[in-house]
Amino acid sequence: MSLLTPTIRPSVVARLNPVAKLAVALIVSCALLLSIDWVSAGVALLLEAGLLLWCGLSARQFWLRTAPVWIAAPMAAITTVLYGEDSGALLWQFGFISVTEGSAQLGLAIGLRVLAIGLPGIVLLATTDPTDLADGLAQVLRLPARFVLGGLAGLRLVGMFIEDWHSLTLARRARGVGDGGGPRGAARRFFGPAFSLLVISVRRGSKLATAMEARGFGSDEPRTWARPSRVRAADAVLVGIGFAIAGIAIGVAVWAETWSFILA
Repeated sequence: MSLLTPTIRPSVVARLNPVAKLAVALIVSCALLLSIDWVSAGVALLLEAGLLLWCGLSARQFWLRTAPVWIAAPMAAITTVLYGEDSGALLWQFGFISVTEGSAQLGLAIGLRVLAIGLPGIVLLATTDPTDLADGLAQVLRLPARFVLGGLAGLRLVGMFIEDWHSLTLARRARGVGDGGGPRGAARRFFGPAFSLLVISVRRGSKLATAMEARGFGSDEPRTWARPSRVRAADAVLVGIGFAIAGIAIGVAVWAETWSFILA
């Protein structure tokens, strides 16, 4: 088990078509991008929480994969509270930094929007096998097979690149390279393996492209697929749930009179 190959418990969402999962994430994201208010983002996040419980990720994998979002949301909120546009009553001030009711509400809205937009996309796609996603993109959305298969091949190499980085780091440490302290030593420990990994990546990419070309992956002839990807009734239900979450979030925000259409 690793961050790239999580342990996914059998669940309803994990068995659904990846295109449906991608559609739900896009629907909710587009709805939340129409307004900057804390009510719609909070309602969407609350409704998403019930859906994410059925995704099949273990608690450890959930927190590991969504950790960047949980870090980014408070940082974005705090930055907006401190340096956002002032409006309403003044709550706190220190020098040129001021916190008002308007900036506090805006910071809360930004933090909730980051969580409501980021969590579904990460968790839903984390329960998706890359090969299933490629099948769905090529067969359901009719994307070019060359583009889909090239992306799939690159995604499959991510785990190998991480192992290469670890091996390069251990090899350099065994040779005593980049053991110095301070910023200079840290720079050597990073840029040395990074350059070596770049060289390895270029060579491996060239070999992979030649091998795929020899196997006919670059042909213009229509391709056949070993595993058919179909959209079933359960997939339509998931997309409907995505529309329901977006609609309820917008409706509650309009009812609470916090909806602020950004294009108006």
